[in-house]
Amino acid sequence: MLLDGGGTRRSVTPLAPPGVYAPQEDTELLAGALSDESVPENADVLDVGTGSGALAVEAARRGCRVTAVDVSRRAVCAARLNALLAGVPVRVRRGNLFAPVRGESFDLILANPPYVPAPGGGSLPRGAARAWDAGGDGRLVLDRICREAPALLRPGGVLLLVQSALSDPGLTVGGLRTAGTKAAVIRRRRIAFGPVVRGRQRWLRERGLLSVTDDEEELVVIRAELPV
Repeated sequence: MLLDGGGTRRSVTPLAPPGVYAPQEDTELLAGALSDESVPENADVLDVGTGSGALAVEAARRGCRVTAVDVSRRAVCAARLNALLAGVPVRVRRGNLFAPVRGESFDLILANPPYVPAPGGGSLPRGAARAWDAGGDGRLVLDRICREAPALLRPGGVLLLVQSALSDPGLTVGGLRTAGTKAAVIRRRRIAFGPVVRGRQRWLRERGLLSVTDDEEELVVIRAELPV
């Protein structure tokens, strides 16, 4: 379930083939933040880590010029197909985070990056796990976004990012402020553990990222605006 431009809930069922991250509670939370944002028609929007393209399609429905990026070939194909099925134009590019859009700038950047802390030392995630596994502290991609996204924003431009409390939203807010933006948490939601977190509860508790009584995960949306 996502939201339309007026904040009304409606069903969205984009195709998400095996290996592509399907829209979940984090997608819905970020879509709600998007619906609250005053985005003019013809604004240039970047959806980084687009997955199935659900958020890119939402932005395109509002009349925005949308570029969607994902490192996964399957995700790129899914996003293109879902934009076609929705009847909206979305420019889809394959690449690692911001690499495909170097030299460009945007009025709005949407980011639903991998943010789940993962065991395994410094090994990089492979396959479908690239959509959620983010290193031992969950910040493998978040720290890069904090460093690199502000440089792609136009004056007055906004970054909307969703992550888990397991990966320290305070570090994200602090990093974005250091990069010159006005940043704050604007939405929170507690959800039942999904299969990934449920499968590594013991490890997360041993790391001190979950208490012995925690049975839910908190998601947050962070909004960062580049001053005019």
